[in-house]
Amino acid sequence: MRNEGLGSWPARRARKTPHRTALVHGERPTDYGTLYARVTRLAHALRARGVRRGDRIAYLGPNHPSYLETLFAAGTLGAVFVPLNTRLAGPEIAYQLADSGAKALVYGPSHTGLVAGLPGSTDVRTYVEVGAEYEAALAEAPDEPIDEPVTPDDTCIIMYTSGTTGRPKGAMLTHGNLTWNAVNVLVDTDLIADERALVSAPLFHTAGLNMLTLPVFLKGGTCVLVEAFEPEATFDLIARHRITFMFGVPTMFDQIARHPRWAGADLSSLRILTCGGSPVPTPLIAAYQERGLTFLQGYGMTEASPGTLFLDAEHASGKAGSAGVPHFFSDVRVLRPDLAPVEPGETGEVVVRGPHVMPGYWGLPEETAASFADGWFRSGDAARVDEDGYVYIVDRIKDMIISGGENVYPAEIEDLLLAHPDIVECAVIGVADDKWGEVPRAVVVPREGASLDSAEVLASLAGRLAKYKIPKSVVIADELPRTASGKLLKARVRKRFGSDS
Repeated sequence: MRNEGLGSWPARRARKTPHRTALVHGERPTDYGTLYARVTRLAHALRARGVRRGDRIAYLGPNHPSYLETLFAAGTLGAVFVPLNTRLAGPEIAYQLADSGAKALVYGPSHTGLVAGLPGSTDVRTYVEVGAEYEAALAEAPDEPIDEPVTPDDTCIIMYTSGTTGRPKGAMLTHGNLTWNAVNVLVDTDLIADERALVSAPLFHTAGLNMLTLPVFLKGGTCVLVEAFEPEATFDLIARHRITFMFGVPTMFDQIARHPRWAGADLSSLRILTCGGSPVPTPLIAAYQERGLTFLQGYGMTEASPGTLFLDAEHASGKAGSAGVPHFFSDVRVLRPDLAPVEPGETGEVVVRGPHVMPGYWGLPEETAASFADGWFRSGDAARVDEDGYVYIVDRIKDMIISGGENVYPAEIEDLLLAHPDIVECAVIGVADDKWGEVPRAVVVPREGASLDSAEVLASLAGRLAKYKIPKSVVIADELPRTASGKLLKARVRKRFGSDS
């Protein structure tokens, strides 16, 4: 094959295991042979509608087989796939379509109204709605193989970052980036061909696609696609499909552990639980360990496809709280501001280099240049390293609070607050203070039915943190703003709860 990219994966998998189940959506299974045929037909249909090599094809909709069919069809044509966050508003979607210059948009029926209201200023000329229109396009298209030359260095996906600050940037991930990331997962997670993965994390998020779905596809396992995460349904899906592999952000796993069915649920099929997206609270790790389940924690970023650090099962207890060591084909350093390596226990910035790291941001050469230092991508995350080389993510550097000249990392305080039995979510931010310049403030969400007392919450931290780290105030909130991937939007928390007015 001249196609060395993701677009060739369905053909390669179909020639090995055509009758094995690739995807399950609702009650409908799709085997690898059928998936390859559908991807090929979709590629022909898009080509007939004017899509050519290098063009951008966007997708907007919940987890669905058509998402992966569109991704692979784009790769078959040498086009570039642009996944769109389903939780964004119309103007935000329009911005990403215009920024990427997408010529085609495949979308789910849940987003028909939003698509109809998009401005005509985008480059989109081809619209395909999933459902009757999509199926008709496939039925009319030929199924002759397409072997467009694609190299590992060609751009495969433009994946927009979460946009926690400012406009989201499009990370250009090459076919090689995604392949090497999948190889890292296979090496470090010990996936098997009989894997049955529950994909309830959104596919437009880098972890749901790249740390779960693509590695399972590469190995020839089965992905059970769920349109949205729901704790109650998760227990049913695990039992019905004998799920072996799950990925989730801490918020998802926390909701499962707090559910009334948690104590008595049959979770015996589960073999691999990977968790990432934000630091995993220590109490959550303990809750799963009590059920005999071990988190394989990871740390990554969209720009690194995303796997960067990984904590394997062997060290899950002894190094609990750590993000682990670099994936097999990944190199990570923790550096001081002068780019010198930190000493054990010292805090610095995480930088990463490897074949899974993006070449840059779409259309942003200056931002790309500023994000790299001597070939290393600068994450903006603060971490420390122990004597054994295990990395502990402390916080976002920009979220650090400087109080009376002391550095305060909110994640450390948040971890302890989440151990409080009546707190389900929390965020610690810095607020102005006449004496100290800045002091921590805790914004907490109480457990349903619970009544929180601010003084009691602060008292629970006494003796467990240095006095300067203990928040000087507590705000009780109904909910905290998060991205679709579960990341806390600290900028919005600061804006909403950061003043006394």
